[in-house]
Amino acid sequence: MRLAVAQPPCVPKDVAANAGAHAAAVRAARARVVVFPELSLTGYELDAAVVAADDPRLAPLVEACADTGTLALAGAPVPGEHIGVLAVDGDGAAVAYRKMWLGGDEGRRFVAGDRPAVLDVDGWRLGLAVCKDTGVPEHAAATAALGIDAYLAGMVEAARDAAVPDERARRIATEHRVWVAVASFAGPTGGGYADTAGRSAIWTPQAALAARAGNAAGEAVRAVLD
Repeated sequence: MRLAVAQPPCVPKDVAANAGAHAAAVRAARARVVVFPELSLTGYELDAAVVAADDPRLAPLVEACADTGTLALAGAPVPGEHIGVLAVDGDGAAVAYRKMWLGGDEGRRFVAGDRPAVLDVDGWRLGLAVCKDTGVPEHAAATAALGIDAYLAGMVEAARDAAVPDERARRIATEHRVWVAVASFAGPTGGGYADTAGRSAIWTPQAALAARAGNAAGEAVRAVLD
């Protein structure tokens, strides 16, 4: 299965513009699954309005997924006041996961999700995570216990902490013998993240680096999972 991680440019709180950027990334990726960063459809703007699964502004992304046969995993604030992952394909969007471990100021607005989530795509079991989830060993363990082949996460990380996602990804791959993919925000965003890490990457079940983006917005990389 071809898996991509993308870090598209983001306009704060502009879901329509960001959906268009996501659609362009999907078309360019040529992958079955494309993973996007945490809150990628709004930016890391903790006061952004929720994005419903049937939001018409998602239409360009739905169309791109229909044209390419892609499943896009996009980050957004979702109803119920959660930091969520929207699974978008040619039929529309659905909330696939709600972040379980909140960090920083997130708890002032958002509610933590209460369960791990796994998607079945072409026989591949894909566990989902968002940012701080990856730093909590119990999250990876609970997700892996559901039977997964890969652990996919969207993140926002400061440039000064660019090594953190790598350390977490290698640990998860080593402990659970699964592919790990991290889509990390690139470019400035809210929450004090004037300089984000980028460097989205994919690791093999042996914790070897399979693909790595740079730190610029608009980059994406892919790997073939086998």
